Amino acid sequence: MGPMQKMKSLGNIGNSGRLSPDQENEGEEISRLAISSMQAREEEIERKKMEVKEKVELQLGRAEEETRRLAQIWEELEVLTDPMRKEVAAVRKRIDMANRDLKPLGQSCQKKEKEYKEALEAFNNKNKEKTQLIATLMELLTESERLRMMKLEELSSHIESKN
Repeated sequence: MGPMQKMKSLGNIGNSGRLSPDQENEGEEISRLAISSMQAREEEIERKKMEVKEKVELQLGRAEEETRRLAQIWEELEVLTDPMRKEVAAVRKRIDMANRDLKPLGQSCQKKEKEYKEALEAFNNKNKEKTQLIATLMELLTESERLRMMKLEELSSHIESKN
């Protein structure tokens, strides 16, 4: 007889409202079986609960470990990028300073280059003028020598003709 059939048989109480000793024994046995069955189910539920709890704790442990690992990686990234940012900022600052220094130097170079070209042009013009003056001087000297020689020859021929 299963627990349910035994429970139904409990419903067969005599007219007097009392149970027979067999029925009482059967009732106690059914109660014990029901209690035992309930305890077994409770133990099974508790065992399953503990299994689930262990799985959750294991996953929580993994999640905490992963969180710690990610936090450590994050810190390493922060430390890694910090010096690079500082170095980059320092180099950029030096580049900006060099650009500021280059601007007036470039203007000065352009000004001096312009002055050089003007001075070179003036030098070349004066040199050309000097060359022309030397050529003119040479022509004048040559003409002067020629004229003096002619005059000397003329005077010399006058002296000889009077003699």
